[in-house]
Amino acid sequence: MSISIGAALMTPHLAAHREWLLDGQRDLELQDAYRPEVLEGDWRAVVREGRELLHGFTGRLGIHGPFMGLTLAAQDPQLRALVTQRYLLGLEIATELGATQMVLHSPFASFGAPLVAWTPASKRAGAIELAHATLEPVLPRAEAAGITLAIENIADANPQPLIELVRSFGSAHVRMSLDTGHAGMMQRVGGPPPDQWVREAGDLLAHVHLQDTDGHDDRHWAPGDGALNWFAIFTALGELNHTPHLVMELKHHTHLPRGAAYLTGHGFAV
Repeated sequence: MSISIGAALMTPHLAAHREWLLDGQRDLELQDAYRPEVLEGDWRAVVREGRELLHGFTGRLGIHGPFMGLTLAAQDPQLRALVTQRYLLGLEIATELGATQMVLHSPFASFGAPLVAWTPASKRAGAIELAHATLEPVLPRAEAAGITLAIENIADANPQPLIELVRSFGSAHVRMSLDTGHAGMMQRVGGPPPDQWVREAGDLLAHVHLQDTDGHDDRHWAPGDGALNWFAIFTALGELNHTPHLVMELKHHTHLPRGAAYLTGHGFAV
């Protein structure tokens, strides 16, 4: 069975894709909340604009949480307090929008071989402890609001540290996010391909950024423009017992129709 796909967009780009999004009530991720200028500015005006443009939208809605210059596992207590503050503001924005998911970034940027960095003997426990300290005030607020925190692989070369981090919270409101392009880049240094990430995450996988790459850089190309094996990715997604939020996250939102045409043309998605 083909799977419905949606998009990750900034609010100013919503109007250009509104008809497509409402047709089938596709998954949507609004990304304005990761931008410092939005967080420091009149974010309520951005939310109002988004709500107006989403009139009639009943699909699954999430946001991308703050991440620029931030880390989920900050060692400095003052920086950690700032990260927590930013996440709480992200939750406020998500609540105002009526979103049920907020994407955060993994702290496991790997320096070393995929099966060496962040092993239990190499800083993993410490990073998980710091992540818990960062989210201690955030998770109860997310649970009360019915918002799931989806932690996305970034430079993670091995799924296991992120899986262990997610499981350590013991909460249905902390889950995994997969960025297919990030996994594709890390495959070049020995990490597993994106479809293996899907299978490793299993029921923990709540969200997927669909983007293509040649493996050289974080391209955020439309599916079909790079080297990723989309047959393998969608085969793995089809084996899950649930359907994660599936959104194309592209560098140029104008390329969304081409990416959608590729995936639907090959029978992977609708």
